[in-house]
Amino acid sequence: MFSVVIPVYNRRALVGRAIRSVLAQQGVDLEVIVVDDASDDGTPEQVREEFGDAVKIVSLAANSGVSAARNRGIAAAEGEWIALLDSDDEWLPNKLARQAAALRESGLLICHTDEIWIRNGVRVNPHKHHQKYGGDIFLQALPLCVMSPSSIAIHRQVFADVGMFDECLPACEDYELWLRITCRYEVVYLAEQLIRKYGGHADQLSQAHYAMDRFRVYALDKLLCAESQLAADRAAAARTMLLRKARIVERGAAKRDNAELQQQMGDYIARWQ
Repeated sequence: MFSVVIPVYNRRALVGRAIRSVLAQQGVDLEVIVVDDASDDGTPEQVREEFGDAVKIVSLAANSGVSAARNRGIAAAEGEWIALLDSDDEWLPNKLARQAAALRESGLLICHTDEIWIRNGVRVNPHKHHQKYGGDIFLQALPLCVMSPSSIAIHRQVFADVGMFDECLPACEDYELWLRITCRYEVVYLAEQLIRKYGGHADQLSQAHYAMDRFRVYALDKLLCAESQLAADRAAAARTMLLRKARIVERGAAKRDNAELQQQMGDYIARWQ
């Protein structure tokens, strides 16, 4: 069974589309877990009114961020497989069935898919650096997030092995987890556009923070400090990427007169150069 975890905060008008796309999945057993991150716009009431017992709602007492919401949903899940869906995205009806088949055929524990990008209501093409891969993708995961959370299905054993989302991160939390996963596991890439990924709205996390690479620097530092068994070539590649990103953020912080961020990046550079 798939447990589908949908974190949501103040998206009363959007989350129904996501939930309906899950309930329309064909050929798989599933449960739907909506984790309400202390919305104050009536989101959980709207979900209860429209979907009733078809959806399990987990409510957080205080707004805690997307990582905490996903972690609570995963902890509440009863299925063998965890599938994530952002509240502003939607799936095509055969998404989970196609992933279930790909996972059975490969024997692997993680599967992600291609996606359709829609920005401000218009379909757009991703850039070349957003190319997706399967197999051993650790090196491809170093520059940026290479798997969309809304496309991924993960066996629960993977979380038991590598841990959950890092709740200290306000953004790039998916990038950080994918590093921990891809340094240990191969993944299946299903080259089919099975989700619609929407962007351009003001409440996206990518719009809420500047210098996003500072969070990736944190993630790379955490990986290098924690993964003592990381092969020498992988550790070297991660260190090179960390230094590259830290220097970029450091220069940007200097231009913005952000002495605190500049110092943080300087500390990372001193540790790893």
